[in-house]
Amino acid sequence: MRIDHVHLARLDLNLLVALDALLTERSVTRAAGRIGISQSAMSHALGRLRTTFSDELLTRGPDGMRPTPRALALIEPMQAALAQIQRITAPPAAFDPDTADITFTLGIPDSTEVLLMPNLIAHLQARAPGVKLLLHTVDRHRILDDLDSGRVDLGIGVFEQGQTHHKRRILNKESYLCLFNADLVGLEPPISLDDYLRFPHLLTSLVESAHGVVDDALAKIGRKRVIALTSPRFSVMPFVVRQAPVIATMHSRLARFFADSMGLTVSPAPVDLPDVAISMIWHVSSDAVPSQRWLRETIVTLRRTM
Repeated sequence: MRIDHVHLARLDLNLLVALDALLTERSVTRAAGRIGISQSAMSHALGRLRTTFSDELLTRGPDGMRPTPRALALIEPMQAALAQIQRITAPPAAFDPDTADITFTLGIPDSTEVLLMPNLIAHLQARAPGVKLLLHTVDRHRILDDLDSGRVDLGIGVFEQGQTHHKRRILNKESYLCLFNADLVGLEPPISLDDYLRFPHLLTSLVESAHGVVDDALAKIGRKRVIALTSPRFSVMPFVVRQAPVIATMHSRLARFFADSMGLTVSPAPVDLPDVAISMIWHVSSDAVPSQRWLRETIVTLRRTM
């Protein structure tokens, strides 16, 4: 059903509250006391209701006020409408992680997923077993639209500041490290720029571009690298590095995690690269929602794992 905003704008929806009280109490005096207004104000509201509905609604009888057939037909849909309005306007319910049954949708790159999800899921299973996560691959160029549309509850990744109706909190600041198989490339850290450029490189790009922050930094000093593979997935890189004489340059925590897990080697990048901030970003409308606030605070507590 299409909403007629012009028609609704002419109505005082408080009249529905008055009508509900009148039909419940069948008395102007008792109805006025029920909603905390004077008897004369309730009488005035009844007059306006009669005009609005073109019906007497309540008539006097020997045993008090009696609803008309039109009024009786209004009771059920009116109370359903008031209940819906109450649900819409009620403050968010308190959140109890022990008993909650809820699914959060996160926009998150697999680099952060690899570092955060093991500890986060273990935490949820121990503290909030009914809480479930639905993960989407994050697109930092579309994340604001996803938050605005409600497709995503929370974004985690490398984001610029959003608009005025978005909030952002930095979780970690990252430097870069090179990741390689020392046995295959014959290098030991720290590697030189010439050695760095002797080998093909792996690039992770979420925007389908074979150009990244390393290429910008090399261009400033008149150098260039050869990129053998561009992929949107960070998690594939250590498997390629383990098998091939190539170098991947990635965020330091992720590089150390892969090195420790798969027997690989890390080295500082031999080119000046800017630090990068890993942030959470969310819509301001969810800022005070207890369940959403709990999720963000939980992630902040676990951020040392990222």
